[in-house]
Amino acid sequence: MAILDDLSDYEFEDLMEDVFRNLGYENVRQTRQTAETGRDILMEEIVDGHHRAVVVACEHAKAVGQGPVETLHSVVEAHDSEGPVRGMVVTTGRFTDAAREYVDDLGSRRDGGIELLDGTAISELSDGIGMDLYNGRIEINCEEALRPMHPTAGRDAPVFDALQNVENLESVTVPTPETTVSLEPMVAVHAKTSATFETAAGVVHQVDETDDLVLHAGSDSPRIADDDVRSLVSNRSAPRVDLERVDLERTFDGVDVDRFGQTETRYKQWAIDRVQQTHSTTVHYTGENNLDYEKDCTPRPSDISIWSIDPVYAPHVQSTLSLGDYTYTYSYYAAGPSRATTTNEFAKCVHCERADPEETYTYCPNCGSINCDDHIETERLEGEPVCTGCAVTERFAFRTMYFYSEANAEAFSEEYAAMSIQEKATENTPLAAGTVLALALAVFALALVLSLGLL
Repeated sequence: MAILDDLSDYEFEDLMEDVFRNLGYENVRQTRQTAETGRDILMEEIVDGHHRAVVVACEHAKAVGQGPVETLHSVVEAHDSEGPVRGMVVTTGRFTDAAREYVDDLGSRRDGGIELLDGTAISELSDGIGMDLYNGRIEINCEEALRPMHPTAGRDAPVFDALQNVENLESVTVPTPETTVSLEPMVAVHAKTSATFETAAGVVHQVDETDDLVLHAGSDSPRIADDDVRSLVSNRSAPRVDLERVDLERTFDGVDVDRFGQTETRYKQWAIDRVQQTHSTTVHYTGENNLDYEKDCTPRPSDISIWSIDPVYAPHVQSTLSLGDYTYTYSYYAAGPSRATTTNEFAKCVHCERADPEETYTYCPNCGSINCDDHIETERLEGEPVCTGCAVTERFAFRTMYFYSEANAEAFSEEYAAMSIQEKATENTPLAAGTVLALALAVFALALVLSLGLL
C-alpha cells in the first residue's frame, strides 16, 4: 500500500508515536537512537486495571519478514519491566507469511506476544483519529470542552459573586446580565527532556526535566497561556462536556466556537522547539589542561519526548451588565466551579480607571457608576453614596457638599437658611472646632498677659 511514502524512517516513527498517543496509549515515548536498532517506541496500556508495557518496532518498508519480528521478540523478552510486556511491529507496507506464522505461534496480544500492524490497518485507524496518511500530519479531532458553568450555582453565579465586593449594591436588585461563551481552542502538551552533554573532560551538563505547556491554539501562531489559564486546562480532573451532547445555546445568550489554527503535528513541533529554547544554556568548565572552556548545550529533538497532547476547548465566558448609565463586563475562563478571571470591571473605578481587586469600590445609585474611595462622597440630604462624576455641588459653611440633583441642593439650601448659627456651624465640624480652639487660645493668651501685668 503506497501510503506515507514521502516520510523518512524517523518521520514515520514520529508519526506512529502521535498515532498511538491518539489511540489512548499512555506514556508514549521514543527510546534513544542507536546505530543497531534505531529508535523504538515504548508505551503503556491498561488491561483489567493494570498497566502493561508495549514495545513497538517501526519498519518503514514495503514488506517485513520474519527477521525484524524475531528481533523485537528478543527485545520484549529482555525488556526491563516489573510487570507484563508485549510487542508490536508496525509498517507502512505488508508482512510476509513467515512473519505472520511466527507471530501466530507467539500470540498477538497476550503477555510476551507480538502484534502486527500493517499499512492497511494504519489506514483503517486513520479515520478515527484525524490522520492524513499522505503527508503524515495528525489533524485536531476535538469534541470536548471544559465545563462552562458551575455544576449547581447556575450561569450567572460568577457575576453575582464578583458584585459581592461592591458596597451599596444589593444583588437582588441587579438585572440579569447578558452572558455569552466563546469556546477557544487550547492544547496541553506534556514533555519530557533527557539530555547529557559530554566533552573530553567528562559530563559537563545534564537535563532531566518535565514541562507542561498550555497553548492558545486558535491562530496560526500558538502562544503560551498565562498561569491561571494553564492551571485550568492542565488539570486532568477538571470536568468536561461532550459538545455533541450538550446544548449550550439553551443556556447562553450566544455561543461561538473557534477553529484550531494548526494540526496536532504542528503543535507538537512548536512545543519541541519551545522546550529546546527553554533548556538551552552555555556551561563553563575546566578541561584536563586546566584551561577554561564553554560549551553551548541545546537538547536535540530526539532528547525530547512528547508524552501527551491534549486538545480541548476552554470556555471564555463574558457577561455584560447594565447599571444606570454604565455597562460593565465580567469575563473569565471556566472549568466547572473553577475559573480564571480575565476582565472584572466591577473592581475598577469608572472615573480614574484604577483597578485593584483588593480595594473597596462603592456603587452610586444616582448614575450607576462604580467608584474608588477618591471618587465617592456622601449625599448631604439623603445620606447615601454619590459619585463625584454625577453629583451637584454647593458650598455651605466653607464646605463643599454633594447632592443627587439640583432639586436636592435647593431643598438643603432652604434648610440651611433656616438653621441657627450653632446648627450652621455643625455643617463644617472641623471649621467649627478650629474656631472654638482659636477662641480658647486667644482667651488663654489674654489671661496670661494679665497675670504677668503686661497690660
